[in-house]
Amino acid sequence: MNRSNITGQRLVAVFLLGCVLLNYPVLFLFNRPESIHGVPLLYIYIFGAWALLIGLMAIVIERLRH
Repeated sequence: MNRSNITGQRLVAVFLLGCVLLNYPVLFLFNRPESIHGVPLLYIYIFGAWALLIGLMAIVIERLRH
């Protein structure tokens, strides 16, 4: 298999993971009135999932260079 083909497949997998993490049923689990240091739990989850997806994309793309 071509190296760029594997990278493309991994990026598609990260995209699909993002679709699952940011979809309504999962978001509903964190939609509670609780907060951590004054920040609602839903906001923490959304930005944490977003940061995780960016980190995973960076790891996948950087593997292509090595």
